[in-house]
Amino acid sequence: MNKMLAVAKWEFIEKVRTKAFIIGLFMTPLIMAMFTVLPGLLADKGDEKTKRIGIIDETHSLTTMIDIRLGEKHKLNDGTPNYKLVEITDENTDLEHLKILATAQIASNEIEGYFILPKDVFEKGKIEYRAENVGNARDQNRFSKVLEDIIIEQRLKSNGYDASTIKKLMTEIDIKTFKVSKKGDEKESGFMETFFTGYIFIMLLMFLVLTSGQMMIRSLIEEKGNRIVEVLVSSCSSQELMSGKIIGLSALGLTTVAFWTLILIGVNFATPVPFVTVDNLALLMVYFVLGYFMYVGIFIIAGSTVSTEQEAQQMTGYITIFLVMPIAFAVPVMFNPDSMLVKILSQIPLLIPTMMALRFSIQTPEWWEIALSLFSLSLTIYGLMWVAGKVFRIGILVTGKKPSFKEIYGWLKTE
Repeated sequence: MNKMLAVAKWEFIEKVRTKAFIIGLFMTPLIMAMFTVLPGLLADKGDEKTKRIGIIDETHSLTTMIDIRLGEKHKLNDGTPNYKLVEITDENTDLEHLKILATAQIASNEIEGYFILPKDVFEKGKIEYRAENVGNARDQNRFSKVLEDIIIEQRLKSNGYDASTIKKLMTEIDIKTFKVSKKGDEKESGFMETFFTGYIFIMLLMFLVLTSGQMMIRSLIEEKGNRIVEVLVSSCSSQELMSGKIIGLSALGLTTVAFWTLILIGVNFATPVPFVTVDNLALLMVYFVLGYFMYVGIFIIAGSTVSTEQEAQQMTGYITIFLVMPIAFAVPVMFNPDSMLVKILSQIPLLIPTMMALRFSIQTPEWWEIALSLFSLSLTIYGLMWVAGKVFRIGILVTGKKPSFKEIYGWLKTE
């Protein structure tokens, strides 16, 4: 025990003194904030000047009305209209000719893009938009909403209804969402708050696993390369050495995450609307710790069998895929957290911590799913640590070549 703790203390102190650790301690939260907060700020940032948008109006009746409505609804901070419609007209009214004129105005930066309103737009409701940048859905949605209102009013008038009276009677619906537990407790919660809870859990686990795992692999490669590991093994058993490294680097990683969590809690309570929920916090922490030790076992196995930085980077890349994969599933999981596919993915050991974190942030899974996932995760950790102990004992002394799967299998059979 003393030797194991001595190794753990050395690993912790040696790494915590480095400039890279201190810089990472403060830089990582900033990077996470850039990936989470900055995109939202950029998306919500309004325009700074009036946008000129072209319009080819084959109905010859909609341009003025749309321009007035857009000017009334959407303004810049200084009160000027956000949009100015420029009607594309010419003596030659052929559509293809007008398209060429509009495209030329886009090329000369006179307009952002242009809409085409066909003659049958009142019947079919279909229009076209052409521009260099067609990814700005906000502008297109605003235009289509105004056009839709105008078309509805025109249809009502043509059928003898008073459009202005009907519009006064209609009310826009603003939905306020509340998350309700099975016990009957309810709490106001929106999409972003729900999403960020699972997202931040995944990001924290990913940073912890990658930083601790990479440090462990680099430490093993360095010690194997300069033969220090032979001296260490002569002073303590391979089991003591492996356990000491796990404890030391885990303490380092958990210290880092604790520091980041304090920052997160402070920011969360300082904001007017908290962006992270703390429901099922105890279970989330259990999944976090178990998930961490599962990946630690994988990194020990990987680090014991590689001898170069290039091989270590390849191994780290493969492991990272399983850590970031649930982010791709985040939106589908939020829409249907109880689907059979989601339940199956939630029982795959390498995906259990992150998938269950996503589900907990949306809707608490059934008790048997939680019990089964924890059992599977614990069994996986036990198996990985058993394999890691066998591979570590021999692998740390093997240098010069990468062992084959047959050789690694042989190590597992040794007593």
